[in-house]
Amino acid sequence: MSINVVEKIDDIVKVRHVLASVFDKNGLEAFIPELLRINPEIKFFSTGGTYSKIKEIIGDAAESCLTQVSDYTGQPETQGGLVKTLDFKIYLGLLTETYNKAHNEDIERTGSVHIDMVIGNLYPFKDTISKPDVTVEMARGNIDIGGPCMIRASAKNYLRVASVVDPADYDAIISEMKANNGSISLELRYQLAQKAFDYTAVYDRTIADFLGSRASDDVQACYQF
Repeated sequence: MSINVVEKIDDIVKVRHVLASVFDKNGLEAFIPELLRINPEIKFFSTGGTYSKIKEIIGDAAESCLTQVSDYTGQPETQGGLVKTLDFKIYLGLLTETYNKAHNEDIERTGSVHIDMVIGNLYPFKDTISKPDVTVEMARGNIDIGGPCMIRASAKNYLRVASVVDPADYDAIISEMKANNGSISLELRYQLAQKAFDYTAVYDRTIADFLGSRASDDVQACYQF
């Protein structure tokens, strides 16, 4: 497998396209309108409850700046929300490198867009496993796949993408964007990436510890054979 070694990037990247999928919606009421005030041309892509929340926050403006991920990808969500953001167009938009000609040709070929910011956080798995009488199957069903993938992809590409997992960072992001004409610096993107990888590492560690604490009999008891 060949690995691209990137030498040229932009220090300051303007935020034009935002992918949002969050469990913790605290702070969105202020954050989303501020993003729009800074850049009225910004476009949001979202799913499920986050889509509904953003639509509620921005009202009539949603018609021109808010898109369901399923409408963007052309693929409906699977039953139970099993697959929502795991799509080629999404990850192309997250992982493309700014000055990679082949990547940009793929963007154009597929009608994708460069995603500049991800707002993403996860349902706390520890809350699931803290419930009385939780089974392995109940826990398994609450393991988020698309969310961590989305967060990790955006954090990996801190070269141009801001990965936002903590509502406590919203104010700092807005301050920087106001100072930089709607753009975010490499310094802040890198700081956000550090936090994002720590966030998903803790999430995965919690899952691994829970599964490791259960015997095979506990697993078999969940299912019919």
